[in-house]
Amino acid sequence: MTLPILLAQTGQPELGWLSSKLLGVTLTSAEWVLWILVVLSVLSIAIMLERTVYFARHRLPDSESLAVRLARGDFEAARKAVEGRTGMEAAVIREALASTSQGADTVEQVIASTMARERPQYERFLSFLGTLGNNAPFIGLFGTVLGIIKAFHDLGATNVKGAAIQQTVMAGISEALVATAVGLAVAIPAVVAFNIFNRQLKTLTSRANALGHALVGSLRAEGRTPEGR
Repeated sequence: MTLPILLAQTGQPELGWLSSKLLGVTLTSAEWVLWILVVLSVLSIAIMLERTVYFARHRLPDSESLAVRLARGDFEAARKAVEGRTGMEAAVIREALASTSQGADTVEQVIASTMARERPQYERFLSFLGTLGNNAPFIGLFGTVLGIIKAFHDLGATNVKGAAIQQTVMAGISEALVATAVGLAVAIPAVVAFNIFNRQLKTLTSRANALGHALVGSLRAEGRTPEGR
């Protein structure tokens, strides 16, 4: 008697070759998914800390008062204010002041070029946080699906009845849902941090633009350079 006939008589469904192979893969423990989420969580926390320090160190304090000085034509005070400073705002002022002798139009191009050069330094690793925030829940859901498949497979492989069935299924499903919870726990901080850093970057960009406009406006209004005052 052939195997398909025996399976039909015993009530067991016949699985195809591909289905049996995939079932064998999915019946492995979903714990490896949890380890992936833990590693991603550690990486995201490290990136958050690194970006927090970077944004704190690469910003110019009192940029509003500096913009007022530039608008009034006090270039020497602005040059001293950015001396030894790092970041987009300081770089914009430093490069712009160095090119004032070439005219306001050239200064505008220098400002745009400097901002385009500095911006990627602030955006570093932010795409990782955004991608993690969007996909970590799906990774956790994948682990949950694997856990549920394994729970029902174990249930079918054991001869239990009544309350034992409920206990077996619920224990397996509750364990599987942990992966979804971990995925959400990893995704939510990543999304929050991604939005915060993007907001800070927009603020820095606006402040750098304001400083550049103040300098260019002063040059055009007075028609002079620091050397020609």
